[in-house]
Amino acid sequence: MVSVVNDSCVKCKSCAEVCPVDAFHEAENMLVIDPDTCIDCGVCISECPQEAITSEDEADEKWIKFAQDNAKNLPNANE
Repeated sequence: MVSVVNDSCVKCKSCAEVCPVDAFHEAENMLVIDPDTCIDCGVCISECPQEAITSEDEADEKWIKFAQDNAKNLPNANE
């Protein structure tokens, strides 16, 4: 399972700074996680001051939508 960013994200980027595989990308209003790159190490979850990141398998059902949105918002996702 990958990590999921929800709408509490304020683009502080502390999560992206600690990501060992550079899975984070900037979308228009938030950071998003590339599900193909994320290794589900959990480092970003503990680093997020807004608690805006959870593991997909632990996310509330309403936040699963954000996992899908994350994938749609990745650079080059529509190519």
